[in-house]
Amino acid sequence: MNHLVPIDDDRWHLPNHAHIVVYDREEGDRGLLTIYDCGAAQKPPSATLLGTLESVEADAETEPQPTGEIVSLRTEAVLEETSADRYRIVHA
Repeated sequence: MNHLVPIDDDRWHLPNHAHIVVYDREEGDRGLLTIYDCGAAQKPPSATLLGTLESVEADAETEPQPTGEIVSLRTEAVLEETSADRYRIVHA
């Protein structure tokens, strides 16, 4: 499921205040990224992607969790697929 606004084939727009819940797996296994438009809005996620979040270069707050982390964006950003199932978040 991916309802993010595409920029091109490997990049998607992330709105200001988006929340990304990252579930990490064992070394070598794909994790899970669940992306919400806003942490305060009570609606289903905009996207659920299998893969690994490699880095966050945009203005964001990262909160460690037992199963991964929660990334709360402070500005609009771009989700880029750097290689198969590998993602990073960069400035818009």
